[in-house]
Amino acid sequence: MEPDFRGETGGSSRHATTSILDATMNFRPVIYQGRMMTRIQLSIVISVALFLIFIDQTHARSSPSMDSATEARTESSGANQSLADKLAVRPLSEIAVAIANGTVSSEQMVRSYLRRIAEIDRSGSSINAVLALNPNAIADARKADEAIARGNNIGILHGVPVLLKDNIETLDPVATTAGSFALKDNVSERDAPVAAGLRSAGAIILGKTNLSQWANFRSANSVSGWSAIGGIVRNPHILSRSACGSSSGSGAATAAALAAATVGTETNGSIICPASANGVVGFKPSVGLVSQNGIVPISTSQDTAGPMTRSVRDAALMLTAMVTDKGRPNFVSALDRNFLKGKRIGVMRFAIGRNAGVAKLFDEALKVLEAEGAILMDIESFDRPEGFSRASRMVTQVEFKHTINRYLRSTDPDKVTVRSLEQLIAFNRETPEEALVLFNQARFLAAQARPDVTDPDYLSALHLVQKATRQDGIDKMLKDHDVEILVAPSRGPAYIIDAIYGDQSHGGIGAGYIAAIAGYPNMTVPMGSLHGLPIGLDLMSSHGRDSDVLAAGYAYEQASGKIVTPGYLQDVFEVPAIGEAMRTKALR
Repeated sequence: MEPDFRGETGGSSRHATTSILDATMNFRPVIYQGRMMTRIQLSIVISVALFLIFIDQTHARSSPSMDSATEARTESSGANQSLADKLAVRPLSEIAVAIANGTVSSEQMVRSYLRRIAEIDRSGSSINAVLALNPNAIADARKADEAIARGNNIGILHGVPVLLKDNIETLDPVATTAGSFALKDNVSERDAPVAAGLRSAGAIILGKTNLSQWANFRSANSVSGWSAIGGIVRNPHILSRSACGSSSGSGAATAAALAAATVGTETNGSIICPASANGVVGFKPSVGLVSQNGIVPISTSQDTAGPMTRSVRDAALMLTAMVTDKGRPNFVSALDRNFLKGKRIGVMRFAIGRNAGVAKLFDEALKVLEAEGAILMDIESFDRPEGFSRASRMVTQVEFKHTINRYLRSTDPDKVTVRSLEQLIAFNRETPEEALVLFNQARFLAAQARPDVTDPDYLSALHLVQKATRQDGIDKMLKDHDVEILVAPSRGPAYIIDAIYGDQSHGGIGAGYIAAIAGYPNMTVPMGSLHGLPIGLDLMSSHGRDSDVLAAGYAYEQASGKIVTPGYLQDVFEVPAIGEAMRTKALR
């Protein structure tokens, strides 16, 4: 989706024209101010916008010169904007302090991120992480600045710009599409509780991030980070590599500093994988801690939203705002630099995999944990019961059919004509833009054939997978080895974007699926990079121990200092060691 700049003054028509032209040149769908446009309509808008640019420039040339007071204010504003541009790549916690004390304004931070989106996401490296911008963002930022000027600081995220994955509803005039044309007009005019929590803490909703369409549930042969509306998200570290999914845009946008922080969602790996692949912090809370309402669903037993940030403290700040129940904890207060001292940590040796580079980084992370006073206990195996994978598929397919039918029925019928999974399957077949040629909709078909959530076979399957990952899984590992936290590598290096074979996963690395199916908290924190691609460290524990997982991740992060910044390389051959090794050295 293309941005609507109605909230911006001074050059707004120029920015809008540039965005539309960029969209057409890159063969992306053009959605302007919430409407899909024909070529004729687009030509008219461009013509009008170009005329407005001419008027702007004429007015600028004919305006009287500024007096000295105005010049001083302009210079001060310019200096502050320059500071905002420097702060844009810093952690959210630093940005929040700078806004609260008046060092920079919320509006300046919003403008800085809009500029970065234009320069990095829409052009330049063309990461394609941002799907839509909120036309009210600048107006909302001005209101936040006015509140600070009156001495009213309303929350811990006051004036801080954040991006939400495009399966989370907001009351802004921006559609919640899940990346599909079936929901292109789904402007719900309601905040999901997670969005309402962020807004009540003072956050500015900057817009929506691209994602794997339908949160990667359409097909097992998908291309992570691709959606029909948004196209493909690219990894800002090496652009030919996958940003993983399904919270692809949220991970890439956080890494590229297109907002102070983002929100992703996870059913199984959709926060942890893109956070690890993009070199940022990702936190998947205990299921139920953050409300599922107002989010395009997959699974009632596994779905959750979670923060994706540039530091663990930022994740704790975001999570504190996202939890909307009364008496919610302050997760920031649980952070403790010395948390690891004397703590017993379970090392999931069975999840290290076969990649020697990943194993080396993991060994280095374990040494950091030990240096911080942790006591490490090896866990060599985790045995899944017979039929585990089959039961897991049944659970998510049954729950998807039930929850997506309920969600589609909840939308405005004047905006969303697809009212059921059955109709969605037919829509995909009849709509070339949904690109079934890229990958099929086998999971949708399998889900449609499944029984209801009251079916005994479904209930048995749910019991099997939850017992395997809870009582016989994480809880058993914690108890049998007398440990409080479990650790493993998050994933291997990001695989190449491949429209022919789809996603590729190598090496049997990671155990995040156990926490995902159990509904238990899991976190990834950067532990270094391999050939220019980030690798994360997973930390997980039992249900409700979110504060402990955050505290352990914070202590590791502070001790390791493993910050991984994007290189925006075109491909892996630009990594010096690889490029040199691949060059021809034969005598001629």
